[in-house]
Amino acid sequence: MSDPARLKVSVHSSVGHLDGQKQSIIEGLLCEHAFISPKYFYDSIGSRLFELITMIPEYYPTRTEQGLMASHREAIVTTVGVVDTLIDLGAGNCHKARELFSSIKPKQYLAIDISEDFLEESLAQMREAFPGIQMRAMAADLTQPITMDQDLLTQRKICFYPGSSIGNFDPDHAIRLLRNFRNLVDNSNSLDSDPPLAVNGGLLIGVDLVKDDKVLHAAYNDELGITAAFNRNVLTHVNTLITSDFNLADWGHDAFFNQALSRIEMHVYARRDLVVSWPGGERYFKSGESIHTENSYKYQIEIFKEMLLEAGYSEVKFWTDPQKWFAVFFAQA
Repeated sequence: MSDPARLKVSVHSSVGHLDGQKQSIIEGLLCEHAFISPKYFYDSIGSRLFELITMIPEYYPTRTEQGLMASHREAIVTTVGVVDTLIDLGAGNCHKARELFSSIKPKQYLAIDISEDFLEESLAQMREAFPGIQMRAMAADLTQPITMDQDLLTQRKICFYPGSSIGNFDPDHAIRLLRNFRNLVDNSNSLDSDPPLAVNGGLLIGVDLVKDDKVLHAAYNDELGITAAFNRNVLTHVNTLITSDFNLADWGHDAFFNQALSRIEMHVYARRDLVVSWPGGERYFKSGESIHTENSYKYQIEIFKEMLLEAGYSEVKFWTDPQKWFAVFFAQA
């Protein structure tokens, strides 16, 4: 049953989206250096595996980000200012936004994630805990432009993008994404509206910083093998999406730091010579050949600040943990 009070939000997409999605996956598999977009990690199983990853000892980003936001809470709240609507980008289990509610105190909460079932499950718990905040879910691909109805234009909106998810995109693509987020919180294009528009909002974003290679390697190669399971599960999801016949037993996990490009790379590699098939096509993989599944860029503070400015933001402020492993930026639209 649909919720009649649901915020009217839509993603621009062409007719035949699913066919386009299949085509995109197949094209990636047929490239000379095969790849699968990391957005396909997040089926219901992948979303749960990532939740487990955030709890393991080796994976520092989640607890480091949480710690620095707690220690700088007062300064962050003062800088962010009034929040009518908090837009949680890639909300997942919504726990990170939940920690902001008592300090930022949004009137409305819009959770956006690619996995709709997991998101609805998470929001059910959130509604019980915070009955005074209007909460809505939206299943969407963040890489696509997002538009909102006129009623939201009168509100001051803050986009929240924690966890250094921006690192999954190469720098040029990341800047385009930052511009898309800016458009969500920029009210300056409708100055003559009635009622008057709220002042522009901003973006609160977590960014992983460059650090010792050993720390990075351990974070993506944990002893329990949860990251390996998360990485290999993308093949199960692709099987569902394009009716392919990937066999998980044939594929291993590989993650390493590419120092020249300042990024962690994740791959799945063939453990033997094999052929993967799908309706109308196939791809031969020789033993050891890999499929590139994810990048996670690690930034210098000044470089990321320049990216925000290039994307059209102003008055950029940031906070770090004592080890300078992670940073949280607030950028005004």
